[in-house]
Amino acid sequence: MENFPVVDIGKLNTKERDSTMDMIKDACENWGFFELVNHGISIELMDTVEKLTKEHYKKCMEQRFNEMIASKGLESVQSEINDLDWESTFFLRHLPVSNISEIPDLDDDYRKVMKEFAEELEKLAELLLDLLCENLGLEKGYLKKVFYGSKGPNFGTKVSNYPPCPKPDLIKGLRAHTDAGGIILLFQDDKVSGLQLLKDGQWVDVPPMHHSIVINLGDQLEVITNGKYKSVMHRVIAQTDGNRMSLASFYNPGNDAVIAPAPIFVKEDEKSQAYPKFVFEDYMKLYLGLKFQEKEPRFEAMKAVESSVTLDPIATI
Repeated sequence: MENFPVVDIGKLNTKERDSTMDMIKDACENWGFFELVNHGISIELMDTVEKLTKEHYKKCMEQRFNEMIASKGLESVQSEINDLDWESTFFLRHLPVSNISEIPDLDDDYRKVMKEFAEELEKLAELLLDLLCENLGLEKGYLKKVFYGSKGPNFGTKVSNYPPCPKPDLIKGLRAHTDAGGIILLFQDDKVSGLQLLKDGQWVDVPPMHHSIVINLGDQLEVITNGKYKSVMHRVIAQTDGNRMSLASFYNPGNDAVIAPAPIFVKEDEKSQAYPKFVFEDYMKLYLGLKFQEKEPRFEAMKAVESSVTLDPIATI
């Protein structure tokens, strides 16, 4: 098995730009995942985010998680559990309107640093979308404009902890799935592993690297590229030792954004269009009930409602 792709994005401004863009292209086409280093987000900020996230879990969430585990008798299960995950989570919304001030139990310092971190991730996500456009032969800004809809993109962070699990062979940290949205930026624990992706029928570890950002592609980019890029199944394996931190930030289309294969990937007869046209919010409503199933039936289900979408996404650009 070839090595997991690690991209030094700092080389984009050097004579190694072409080879760096080729690495991103290969990762998007063959992995659906890659790891970024020298991404421009300060190490000091990342260290503070990690410190405060772990402190918040110990202070506000660990007891609640343990009480939930005890109430469901999960520590003594004897057969595989397929309807829940061994994780403790909360969600921060950044765009179009932030909810950080409304989340209970967050210290002011934590709110401030997460807001700053989100701003840095938003800039990185938009840079990556333009790099993808360049590799795909799309005009600069195409993906950002498609994602924009009428009110701008949806952007939020799922803050997760995966505590030690006594039965990791019976309970997943997070069950296998593809991500519904656009582009995902993950700041993960560099000491406790667990994230795996499915490649060529085998589960492959995503290596923990200090101060890296893991990137993966969601279902919407598979649709827009007409399958040239794929969203990839991934999961989190619970560990018997160590509490794994995970901050996954989702840069997604706006609710009313119309998603469809870009015209350059569809021949004139339209028979080469493998994916439907739909409104992102409609896809999300379907996804919520089918997250842990194969993605292909979701795409097929959206084809059934495609005729109701009359907007031309190119007309909004």
